[in-house]
Amino acid sequence: MTTTIRTSDGVRLHHTDSGPASAPGGATVVLVAGYMASAATWALQVDALVAAGHRVVCLDRRNHGLSDFPDHGQRMGRHGQDLHEALEQLEISDAVLVGGSQGASTIWAALDLHGTARARAVVSIDQTPRMLNGDGWDLGFYGYERADAATYFAESIPQTGRGAGPERTLATLQVLAARVGGDPAEAIATLMPGLHPTTLPLLQDHALQDWRDVVARTAVPVLVVAGRDSQYWPAEHAAATAALAPQGRAVVLEDCGHAANFDQPERFNEALVEFVAGLPT
Repeated sequence: MTTTIRTSDGVRLHHTDSGPASAPGGATVVLVAGYMASAATWALQVDALVAAGHRVVCLDRRNHGLSDFPDHGQRMGRHGQDLHEALEQLEISDAVLVGGSQGASTIWAALDLHGTARARAVVSIDQTPRMLNGDGWDLGFYGYERADAATYFAESIPQTGRGAGPERTLATLQVLAARVGGDPAEAIATLMPGLHPTTLPLLQDHALQDWRDVVARTAVPVLVVAGRDSQYWPAEHAAATAALAPQGRAVVLEDCGHAANFDQPERFNEALVEFVAGLPT
């Protein structure tokens, strides 16, 4: 089922809703994609989660996918508020919140504003809680230091020359495009349409955040997944982040880049389904 909700500032957010509304042992899993990615990038996870008996909601954030593209609200706090309002309107009170990259930061923003009353658990996919290096933290975005904090992400996501090469990204997108169907080039353009000018303030705001205190105050189970060959930051961020959480654990996927959920979909899905199945009822 595909439908929309409307936020308190008038923005329509697209989402899909798959799987059983309720089932013995089933959970409600809410998937939030990363920067520039549409909700359709979760197709391989939807298949696995629905097969395991779970309800799956995939949310397009504002200025992503099929949602509205306003000029306003381009900051992580507003994206966190949007997620909270989506959970309210969909009457979801026990969500397993799964975020890829900036989608994980959206979850931390929501929990910072509203706590975990609507969260049963959190999964962060290859997103360091602090992108800025320095002050004793060296697990941020490669090359991102305080001296250039105001300009580093002003025009795009910088290429780091680290981790998996561009051929890995193309290969993984082709696998996902095959699942979505249709012309492969058109499918990739829909899944990852590229940077939209309205989202540059969001990218800059995202890069300046530090979610470590939010992670430390998150009392529900937290799974932090990292790709060993992430193009953006060291995989050790997963263990460091999980150590902050009262109920944290980390998984590092080998031979895997930043987009872990479709870079290594089978191994990621196995870890995700196992984590959900092990949550306390």
